[in-house]
Amino acid sequence: MLQLQPAAVVSVINQGGVIAYPTEAVFGLGCDPDNDSAIEKLLAVKQRPWQKGLILVASSFEQLLPYLDLTQLTEQQLQFAQSKWPGPFTFVMPIKPHVSKLLCGEFDSIAVRISAHPVVRELCNTLNKPLVSTSANLAGEPPVVDAQNIVTDFSDKIDALILGKLGEQRQPSTIIDARSGKIIRSGS
Repeated sequence: MLQLQPAAVVSVINQGGVIAYPTEAVFGLGCDPDNDSAIEKLLAVKQRPWQKGLILVASSFEQLLPYLDLTQLTEQQLQFAQSKWPGPFTFVMPIKPHVSKLLCGEFDSIAVRISAHPVVRELCNTLNKPLVSTSANLAGEPPVVDAQNIVTDFSDKIDALILGKLGEQRQPSTIIDARSGKIIRSGS
């Protein structure tokens, strides 16, 4: 496992690698959302069933547009989501038909967040696209908040650890259904 600065990770991601990186509250595992082989590898590392779906994290709303079907949202629903970004709020939004089932699982929607974390923003800006984002832990285990645990638990399973500090949040992001406004998970 390589330990890299964010700008050096582009080739790892473009080659289908899985990375660990700091976010607002916990370390995340990520990969290219347009590479099904990379997503399958990430799901295997995490031991997460594909049916549950994943989160996309981005540095701008524009990076999410290729994945979202905005025709199913009202202007008010979009404005509410955008009023919370960037920040620790994840919104479940309708997807376009071509989005991989590995990303959205059994759903017709996907969870998306625009991050305020500088490392996540730099990664997404450098890639010019969102990243798949899921907490760096085995399914059912507590999320990892210490980079040393990434090295210990995932060194032979992931391709790179992105260096950086966690943000100030102590809980994972709040998840809100963009269509109904219902809070699915209360977080930060």
